[in-house]
Amino acid sequence: MSYSCWWKSAVIYQIYLRSFQDTNGDGIGDIPGIIQRLDYLEWLGIDVVWITPFYPSPMADFGYDISDYQGVDPTFGKLADLDYLIQLLHDRNIKVIVDFVAAHTSDQHSWFIESRSSRSHPKRDWYIWKDPTPEGNPPNNWIGRFDGLSAWEWDAKTEQYYLHSFLKEQPDINWRNPGAKQAMLDVLDFWLQRGVDGFRVDAAYRAYKDPQFRDNPVNPNWHPGMEPSDLLFEVFSKNVPDIHDFNSMLRKFVDQQGDYLLIAELYKSLEEIVKHYGANDEFHLPLNSELMSSDLTWSAETIREIVERYEHLLPEDAWPNWSLGNHDKHRVASRIGGEQAKVGMMLLLTLRGTPTIYYGDELGMEDAWVPSEHIQDPWEKKAPGIGVGRDPERTPMLWDSSANAGFCASSVHPWLPITYDYDGINVEVQKKKSRSFLWLTQSLLTLRKQYPVLQLGQYVSLYAPSQLFCYRRFNEDSDLVIALNFSSEYQEWILPEEFRNQSTILISTFMDRQGGQLGNILQLRGNEGIVLGSVSRSSPSQ
Repeated sequence: MSYSCWWKSAVIYQIYLRSFQDTNGDGIGDIPGIIQRLDYLEWLGIDVVWITPFYPSPMADFGYDISDYQGVDPTFGKLADLDYLIQLLHDRNIKVIVDFVAAHTSDQHSWFIESRSSRSHPKRDWYIWKDPTPEGNPPNNWIGRFDGLSAWEWDAKTEQYYLHSFLKEQPDINWRNPGAKQAMLDVLDFWLQRGVDGFRVDAAYRAYKDPQFRDNPVNPNWHPGMEPSDLLFEVFSKNVPDIHDFNSMLRKFVDQQGDYLLIAELYKSLEEIVKHYGANDEFHLPLNSELMSSDLTWSAETIREIVERYEHLLPEDAWPNWSLGNHDKHRVASRIGGEQAKVGMMLLLTLRGTPTIYYGDELGMEDAWVPSEHIQDPWEKKAPGIGVGRDPERTPMLWDSSANAGFCASSVHPWLPITYDYDGINVEVQKKKSRSFLWLTQSLLTLRKQYPVLQLGQYVSLYAPSQLFCYRRFNEDSDLVIALNFSSEYQEWILPEEFRNQSTILISTFMDRQGGQLGNILQLRGNEGIVLGSVSRSSPSQ
């Protein structure tokens, strides 16, 4: 079977379903809401929609605790709504990928209810059950991701502990059990048959655990204020050596079905991420979260180093990917400021690799302030005050200047607060301003289609002053240069020899410079990014 690798040239748009568009008046986004906004998605110019979990769930972790992998929660609509959405997206040449929550289910899933019913039940080993130690303690020292307490929950009825890497309502699946493995593969097949184009595998690196269940080493540098789970180095509870067997098994299964995309959530260093490509037989795209790191220094030197290191580390024929934000990380405009967020968007959409845009980032949306009485995230509730809460980046999409920003009716309370500046940062307002963040994003997406070199061309970084990150995208037909000013000060850059006196500005992040022939020097205002085309070589595709 031959594959097109369509995902290499694609731009992925992540929709956090609860926050995109409410249509039934409960203040929670739903599948009909995405259908309502299809014209916008097509106008924006994205190629793939990634939809966060819509499955039936008690919502202990807002859909990442699944009680039925083959349905749709009534909060979000019906299975028929999802089928219709997939059809409509495909009619507009937009593909769709969905979350596959691989490491755990809800404790309300029928599998776990049966597993919990008896030690002798056939599904007992579908989850990870262990006896207490001789002293009556949990089987080892593993702790939960959210609260730093034991990851083992005692079940009085069967007198054993079960493992939960996150909430106790999210018991971990035992992927080493053949029955559980087949049931989960059947889930993938179910959704492939319904027309999805791939999966983002949630918490992929936690699917396998150390077979010996050894204690994790203690972190001697942990101190109050750090994440509770950082008390230990999780060397035996995640990313264990044979996790690559899990990766390969999923890849083999998906490849046997057709031309689909398999993405992995990892949150690891670049050195670790690249290992999950395997020999081109594991994940197509192990998600690169380097640009979302909370301790990232946003500077030209740092970003250049990250890009060059990633390009150097990539296995042969592996394809890079980039993202500035998602539903677990504070919004990029809040991390680096609105002006640099525009530079970041140009970076994201011009680097070599598949980019993912988080909903609202095309507007420059910022984190919202969420009062304590409105906090929803279980992580923030269990570890308050240390900055792990994910509510601020999950607030509703800003569509217009009406009450609740057009996300839901004015008489409805949205599930999370609307950002305070919604009347100035929203789709309706920015569409009317030719130099807005939204028009910059849409124009960059259009440029990617006009110049395929931005999709699949080669990459090389260029010498530049310390405040600038400059690089080249080229193929046999086109040659483009991207120059990004990471400072707020005016900068000058002597152009590469082949671009002197024969280059033109294709787009500026200020959206006020285009055309004209440059001489030897490119002048950049503070916080400005520019894409240059060679007059002699670069021409848009027809």
